[in-house]
Amino acid sequence: MNRSDVVAGVVAGAVVIPQAMGYAGVAGLPVQVGLYTCIVPMAVYALLGGARRLSMSTTSTIVALAGLAMAAAGTPDDPDEAMAAVSTLTLLTGLALLLFWLLRIGWVVDAISDTVVSGLKIGVGLTIIVDQLPHLLGIDAGPDGFLRGVGHVVTHLGDANRATVVVSTLTLGGLWALHRWAPRVPGPLLAVAGGIAATAWAGLPDRGVELIAPVPSGLPVPALPPLDDAWTMLPYALAIALMAFMETIAVGRGTREPQDPPILAGRELLANGTAAVAGSFVATAPPAGGFSQTMVNVEAGARTQLSSLVTAGVAVAAALFLAPVLSDLPEATLAAVVVVAVTGLLDVGELRRIGRIDRAELVVALITGAIALVTNLLVGVVAGVFCTYYLVLRRLNHPVLTEQRPAPGLLVVRIEGAMYTMNVRAVQAELLRLAAEDPRPRVLLLDLGATLDTSVTVLDAFVAAEQQLAKDGVELWVARVPEAALAKARRTAAWPAWRDSGRVHPTVRAAVGAYEGLAAEGPDGAA
Repeated sequence: MNRSDVVAGVVAGAVVIPQAMGYAGVAGLPVQVGLYTCIVPMAVYALLGGARRLSMSTTSTIVALAGLAMAAAGTPDDPDEAMAAVSTLTLLTGLALLLFWLLRIGWVVDAISDTVVSGLKIGVGLTIIVDQLPHLLGIDAGPDGFLRGVGHVVTHLGDANRATVVVSTLTLGGLWALHRWAPRVPGPLLAVAGGIAATAWAGLPDRGVELIAPVPSGLPVPALPPLDDAWTMLPYALAIALMAFMETIAVGRGTREPQDPPILAGRELLANGTAAVAGSFVATAPPAGGFSQTMVNVEAGARTQLSSLVTAGVAVAAALFLAPVLSDLPEATLAAVVVVAVTGLLDVGELRRIGRIDRAELVVALITGAIALVTNLLVGVVAGVFCTYYLVLRRLNHPVLTEQRPAPGLLVVRIEGAMYTMNVRAVQAELLRLAAEDPRPRVLLLDLGATLDTSVTVLDAFVAAEQQLAKDGVELWVARVPEAALAKARRTAAWPAWRDSGRVHPTVRAAVGAYEGLAAEGPDGAA
């Protein structure tokens, strides 16, 4: 047994378990849901997953979406009914991930832009912080949503409980101090221990400080998830599956060492989906690989998934022996743990970096985050997916054209990227513009070596460009035409004229040689 994995598993458990319990509260669920999520999904991923150091329970992004799903289905007041409802959501999430695996469409999800995810994380982080403010202040919970939540807090500041504010302030200050000056110390564990001790020592309930709902002792009893609200929860489950896979594979790749096996999308979909399905039978939240908890695992010395099995064992021990003690935990303490955990999502430095590289991507990130704030996270996720594919189409629809003039009267234009129906008109217009610049060329040679294939629309556009250039006294040649495109071009009516007039060449060098030979014959031969 690797001693470093055992130590890492214990240390990670000290951070992950309180954090997961707090995340359960974000979704309006009993805190034991977070505790159970650190057992079954974590153990299943440890057996099936490809990332050796990844720690899987749940994340702030996932629970924010889960909270929306629970609200849409009408979050039950009874803890048992709430746990039954979340088991349905987790089952649907797992089945969606397994469907992605069966259809082998991990590449579609994996293509979501990191820029979009950065914007979503900021929206998630701000929404969760605002959602936790009532617990930090000791006031009644407000309506869902960032803007309405801010308005509720502002109008109820006068109702804040002083003892609760003191507990919140001390806990937040202590957590941030440890994060700043002693990052290896398990701050969440110390915060939970301190909150429980303060409850007994200072009589916090008598001072108006709310405690979390009682945590039942023992392990969860497996049960079949009900399907009553399945159709209501399905859109949220699909969004959660999308985000869970994105986070899991990003964390896995981000913590992979050179000697580790590659992180494969298919394997991660299978492992994450199976972990969710297994967890649904014991009322866990939808699981995903979390970056902060995984970094705790890595920094504590984890080498293999044995560390996650140890963390799951720590969670089992907590469920069996510590439930009565955990029931004395102030809500404000747990809220402070959540707030400090999600502040890592507010990465302004990453936005600055994106802005320096590409302002258009920064705008997309800000729009995605703003949509998530103004509406809700589900709409933000959908908008983020569309924004990602907007960025892809934007790049594809504006291929780079590089130009050279290797000989007088010869303009060589290389098209960097694929051509297809949506961008060929832009390429056609750019070619006509370049041909009209002084000095006007006699021959415009297209280097098509960077393209892959063609279509009827692309071929028609080239014929139209050739006719327009001919009117202006410019002849269109092509070189390095891909074999697939050449096969299609041979079937067109215009092909014999192109072939017989010597305008198709195997290489750019051959085309330049042919042009120089014609130019040597005189103006009539060159044109």
